[in-house]
Amino acid sequence: MASKGAAALEAMIEEATADTDGHEDERAGLSAMIEEHLAVPFTTTVLCVEVTVRQVELTADSIAAVCARGRHRQRVGLLDLPLPTPAPDGAGWIDAYRHWAGR
Repeated sequence: MASKGAAALEAMIEEATADTDGHEDERAGLSAMIEEHLAVPFTTTVLCVEVTVRQVELTADSIAAVCARGRHRQRVGLLDLPLPTPAPDGAGWIDAYRHWAGR
C-alpha cells in the first residue's frame, strides 16, 4: 500500500473524529476506524521476532496491537509497530493515527 499524503490523512482523521470532544474521544474514534478497517490477523516482525497481530485495542493512553507468538501475547503500541510489506488492508488508518499523534 502506498503511503497517503498529509491531506488524505487529515481527511481520514476528520472522518474518525467528526463528533468527538477532546483528545481521548478523538483517539477512541481513530481506534474504532482501525478496528473496523484493518485486516487482521497479519504477520510482522517485532524486535527480530515474527509475530501475528491478532487484534487492535484501545488502552488508557494509546492504541495497541495484540501480538501473538505461540501461547505468548504482548501489546505493542501502534506508534511503534513495524508494518509488513505489503501492509495489510486498512493500514492507512494506522498511518492516520500516527499522523494525528504527531500533531
